[in-house]
Amino acid sequence: MSVHRVGNIYHYRFMHNGRLVRRSTKQRNYRAAVEMESAHLTALSKGDAGLGEKQKAPTLGRFLEERVQPWAEQKKATTATWYRSGIRPLVAYEQISNLPLDSITSESIDDYAAYRQKEKWKCGKRIRKGRAVGTINRELRVLRSCLRLAKEWGVLEDAPAVSMAGPEKRRERVVNDQEFRKYLACASPLLADVATVLNQTGLRPDECHRLEWPDVNFEGGRGSLLVRSGKTPAARRRLPLTEDVRSVLETRWQSAGQPETGFVFPAPTRSGHIDHNTMKKQHRNALKLSGVRSFLLYSLRHTFATRIAPRVDAWTLCRVMGWASLSVAMTYVHANEDRVLEVFSGPEFGHVDGKQISGGNGNQREVPEEITGYLVSADGLEPSTHALKEYPTRANRACTGEQEWRHRSMFTRLRSKVALHMYPLAHSCYLPLMRENRGHLVGDFVGN
Repeated sequence: MSVHRVGNIYHYRFMHNGRLVRRSTKQRNYRAAVEMESAHLTALSKGDAGLGEKQKAPTLGRFLEERVQPWAEQKKATTATWYRSGIRPLVAYEQISNLPLDSITSESIDDYAAYRQKEKWKCGKRIRKGRAVGTINRELRVLRSCLRLAKEWGVLEDAPAVSMAGPEKRRERVVNDQEFRKYLACASPLLADVATVLNQTGLRPDECHRLEWPDVNFEGGRGSLLVRSGKTPAARRRLPLTEDVRSVLETRWQSAGQPETGFVFPAPTRSGHIDHNTMKKQHRNALKLSGVRSFLLYSLRHTFATRIAPRVDAWTLCRVMGWASLSVAMTYVHANEDRVLEVFSGPEFGHVDGKQISGGNGNQREVPEEITGYLVSADGLEPSTHALKEYPTRANRACTGEQEWRHRSMFTRLRSKVALHMYPLAHSCYLPLMRENRGHLVGDFVGN
């Protein structure tokens, strides 16, 4: 360090991290100049160690518009749309957009969610109050992602926790065949073609909208279509064409002059193909004319998944639907009432040949005629002490009492003859009446 005088003013000069630092103190007092030099060197040292003054954090609105929005626009179209739809309402709410990033807390985020739940907005000619929980949750997820980006980019030291506004309303609408036929009869030609493709391939609407002719192959008998990209990397897949889908695509291909390139569903939009807004009014009119209960076009993907789920294994289902995880099936596959009734009509619930076996409380129960052979307890007993028994074959045999029937239902069939082991069961016993039958020990079970 060096303090020197230039004229009547003291200056200082020193090296820091290989860099020469020179300043004028604008002081005529030597001691004051030395203190200023020491203070400057201390401030530089603290900054290198992360102890210097914190930079002023930008406001949330400025950070979203100047940094996150340009970054999101460079991503794929669906990602950019997701960020754009979430950033717009966040910037519009000044109580949170004007806050510095380091001043945003979980309380201010909850205040934003409460405001959106009570906000009045115009829908057509009507004024509605409050946004849907799913809409608010999507915006909160965008906010959470932006705060994490701020932390990753070094703008924010720590991101506050973001809690969702509540449980979302799940799509459980499944369109049956009769409803779909009535819907197609009232739909416009474009809407009918798109709905047929969605209903028989399970494509996401965006995947269907972006289909191009090079992705469609009419050769090889059945033909196929290729989904090049989608919501996840698993969305890339090749699917065979059904007869109806092949007919729809071939008709459009012939009417378009058999093109080799271009979109299957072109439209005068910025993207060059149809989008969600293209068929919104057409879909609404088709529902009104057909009298079919309201559903979204995306519900046709749920319908397809529900229809094929019982016929394929889990991994094939993920491949066809373009899922990265089987857990997504819990959202898309819905059991209908007929299927639930079929499950509860099986013999495991007391139904035999269309008749339900009566309940407990001492009521008489029928023993199925076909039960023969050796049975083993399935009550989790030790293998060396399993209770084995030759079940009676007399069709007219009836057992009474809930306790005895429960013990009988604990047995399952053995395919080979084995020896009988004695094992005491609660409220019942084996009588030591043993006899030899074909070289094996058998016994009679009697309940208390």
